[in-house]
Amino acid sequence: MNNRHSIKYLLSCMLVAVLSSTLTTSCAQGLNNIDVDQLRKLQMAQVAIASMYVDSVDQSKLTEYAIRGMLDKLDPHSSYTDADETRRMTEPLEGNFDGIGVQFNVLEDTLVVIQTVRKGPSEKVGILSGDRIVAVDDEPIAGVKMAREDMMKRLRGKKGTKVNLTIIRRDVSEPLHFLVVRDKIPVNTLDAAYMIAPGVGYIRLDRFGAPSATEVHDALKKLKAEGMKSLIFDLTMNTGGYLEAAFDIANEFLDKGNLVVYTEGTNAERNTFEARGGGEFRKGKLVILVDEYTASASEIVSGAVQDHDRGTIVGRRTFGKGLVQRPIPLPDGSMIRLTIAHYYTPSGRCIQKPYVKGQREDYDQDLMNRFNHGELISIDSVHLDSTKVYQTLKKKRTVYGGGGIMPDIFVPLDTTTYTKFYQALRRANIINDKALRYVDEHRTELRSMYPDAQTFIKEFEVPQSLVDDVLKQGKEKKLEARDDAELAATIDDLRFMLKGLIIYDVFDRNEYFMFINQRNDIVKQALKELKRQ
Repeated sequence: MNNRHSIKYLLSCMLVAVLSSTLTTSCAQGLNNIDVDQLRKLQMAQVAIASMYVDSVDQSKLTEYAIRGMLDKLDPHSSYTDADETRRMTEPLEGNFDGIGVQFNVLEDTLVVIQTVRKGPSEKVGILSGDRIVAVDDEPIAGVKMAREDMMKRLRGKKGTKVNLTIIRRDVSEPLHFLVVRDKIPVNTLDAAYMIAPGVGYIRLDRFGAPSATEVHDALKKLKAEGMKSLIFDLTMNTGGYLEAAFDIANEFLDKGNLVVYTEGTNAERNTFEARGGGEFRKGKLVILVDEYTASASEIVSGAVQDHDRGTIVGRRTFGKGLVQRPIPLPDGSMIRLTIAHYYTPSGRCIQKPYVKGQREDYDQDLMNRFNHGELISIDSVHLDSTKVYQTLKKKRTVYGGGGIMPDIFVPLDTTTYTKFYQALRRANIINDKALRYVDEHRTELRSMYPDAQTFIKEFEVPQSLVDDVLKQGKEKKLEARDDAELAATIDDLRFMLKGLIIYDVFDRNEYFMFINQRNDIVKQALKELKRQ
């Protein structure tokens, strides 16, 4: 073996050793395509900079710059994350993290407990909603202008470790001290599951994480037991997640053997995913809600349901993210997510919208461009690729490839929903802040007067004093309505959103969506469609 081949063999072995936990045999064979001269060139550049540059350099940063620079010239979804970024990115999808088990918000610079996780570490020791955590292990976190992320770091820790919390509680004169033993804290991906109308269930999924399939399956069983015959499955604002979760959830709706999705790439063989059968909702009317933020795994489920004519897609054209990323963990906890294939729906449509390699700015502006061109407001402004025409598999309806899933029923974005004054108040965080303060002051009273969310939704009226507080704060920040008509329209929206935020804090996400869906145009259109069917 000559020297050149010896080097290539050695480097290949090194790469296989590093990547062996994440690469399949077929990918490992792709190492034969490595240009060893270019690999040596990259190594020589780093050696030269590290040993000869005029100032000292951080070699780990140099490596990160090189990786990010290479990936930036590829597709828009290949990416690199350092160890901290990787942890923050994967935690919401993995379904749990280690911590004390509280939902919290930050009021001014103080952490306020909104809710404790049921049967979690904090609930077990007696921490209550409304408690203020002012110190962690005797280190103050209130009144010191600490960033939210830094507060979270101090509360989280490995399962089994202990943390001392100092808490201020309303109507208790002295600080309280709690010793909390950290534990695994579940992270739910399901936002809501309830009966939205007689015989009609509603499920909203926030993202496709490790627990999503189980959560959806359990929700379907629960709603069927409550008399569900039709289902609205809300994937608006759902930016995706794990392919496996998408496959398992699509399986709930499709018959055995139905193709869900297939993937294929230059260095990745075709991989097909077919429904196993036995899903919880293979019969019954199905409507899936989508919008311009619906992406990736959400588009897999929507595309499969549409192609098999299993249900109706309602909303606006989806994002168009149809690239498969392979996570490649690196030794220091960082990660490369490398695009290796495209997603294709059962009819053969590629979900991915067009892009130019290395031009991420244009790609990132796509949604704004769609808005400016009127696509979100008028179906006549939606431009479909006439060269990528496909047919659904049963009814032979025309569908289009080339970027996202076009719904069967289009629902325009209502740009007149909120006044400019309302939007300014919301951007300034005045509405959220005032709602949080109100709940903080009246939590016990509200829970006593309204024992359940249904009663609250029917009977609670936002007090005029709370509306006045919002308007006063806005005026102090030079935010005012242009005229009486705008003020009247703003107050109506203000009362509605304040009530929704109060419901979220006093009850939970399920009850929040139960309330705000009353004004959701896509949800209302779905209900009309089910009645029509």
